[in-house]
Amino acid sequence: MKPSRFVPPTEVPGLAARRIAADILDGVLHKHRMLDDQLDGVGAHPGLKTLADRDRALMRRLVATILRRLGTLGHVLSRLLDRGIPNDAPRAQSALLIGAAQILWMDVPDHAAVDLSVRLVQADRRAAKYAGLVNAVLRRCAREGQPLIDEVKSQMLDLPPWLTARWIATYGEDAARAMAAAISVEPALDLTVKSDPDSWATRLHGEALATGTVRTLLHGSVTMLPGFNEGEWWVQDAAAAMPARLFGDIKDKTIVDLCAAPGGKTAQLVHAGARVTAVDRSPNRIARLRENLSRLSLEAGTAVADATEWQPPGELFDGVLIDAPCAATGTIRRHPDVAWLKQESDIGALAAVQKRLLQKAVTLLKPGGTLVYCTCSLEPEEGEQAVASVLAAESGLRRAPVGRDEVAGLDEILTPGGDIRTLPSHLAHGDSRLGGLDGFYAARLIKS
Repeated sequence: MKPSRFVPPTEVPGLAARRIAADILDGVLHKHRMLDDQLDGVGAHPGLKTLADRDRALMRRLVATILRRLGTLGHVLSRLLDRGIPNDAPRAQSALLIGAAQILWMDVPDHAAVDLSVRLVQADRRAAKYAGLVNAVLRRCAREGQPLIDEVKSQMLDLPPWLTARWIATYGEDAARAMAAAISVEPALDLTVKSDPDSWATRLHGEALATGTVRTLLHGSVTMLPGFNEGEWWVQDAAAAMPARLFGDIKDKTIVDLCAAPGGKTAQLVHAGARVTAVDRSPNRIARLRENLSRLSLEAGTAVADATEWQPPGELFDGVLIDAPCAATGTIRRHPDVAWLKQESDIGALAAVQKRLLQKAVTLLKPGGTLVYCTCSLEPEEGEQAVASVLAAESGLRRAPVGRDEVAGLDEILTPGGDIRTLPSHLAHGDSRLGGLDGFYAARLIKS
């Protein structure tokens, strides 16, 4: 009988994707590195260059699934482990999370999920002694995992407790549960198109939302989709696309976009005919904004500066857009690492920055000019309270309520005062993957 050829672990199909997933998970959970920083740009994992597109997509989905379900995974694994998750070998922890996520939520055969996780620990010197444990626990997970999930479905374990408590206090328990459920689902891809959303929805096998955004379930590299190279659209959540539209007709008007990178809102303003100056403090982010605008065949002036200290040359602006730095808790459905990287203590410091940005914006506006303030945060200190504070401090500023016709009749996203407040559970759909919005707040103010 001819002996089978030994296949080194690095050659096993799918193992490289899981090894990189383990590295990136370790970066988020133990080194507090943002997920996006590990996937793109100068800080990206070097192994990503060697992955085929299919493996790269698998790796991204695997990491996102684990971060979305981290609390539930912790509960399941703790019930299956007599002595808890080993804390002296991070690779063993990652292998258990990766294996269990595939078994419980992904379309991966159980035997493959178990085998690849075992190989993952076998290849690590500190974790190798746990190979038998990983094998046994994941086999039990395949048999017993689903009932363990059912035990805690009502407990909202997949959010940090401080955030759950905040959302219940702000929005009520029913709304908080609906938000948590929406966040647990991998979201669709949202695109802002230059024209004819219905046609692009057909070409991209998606649907055109009432707001004009095209939403599709296509996954993989966006650079391969029709229209990307031609600059016909850009990636932008449907909620994030709303604030720039609150300026109304801006043809030939001057607008400054503070904290502008990566440039989705800048692109909207330029495409609508405004003369735009985009300001951001990061040279790398401004470089990326320029690249994005170049692909879209759009032009804007740019400035690398701290927006709170920036002094523009020349006259004042017809409009100022502030997409302020914030805790970003409204983006957890697309950026699940945010839930585990942010702390409640971050909110106060960020609110102070937002206050300075609002004060600066007032000084940049012409009399009669429009200020649109927005954040991708669900925390009232960064939204409603920030605007209430600047209105109280600036007597020459007044709110201009947003009308339902400006948000395609979506009454659920309008506050009684006429601001926009979107929740992850808004825009419900029969297919949960096609529903939902990022959590956004936006207000429109006029300088008298």
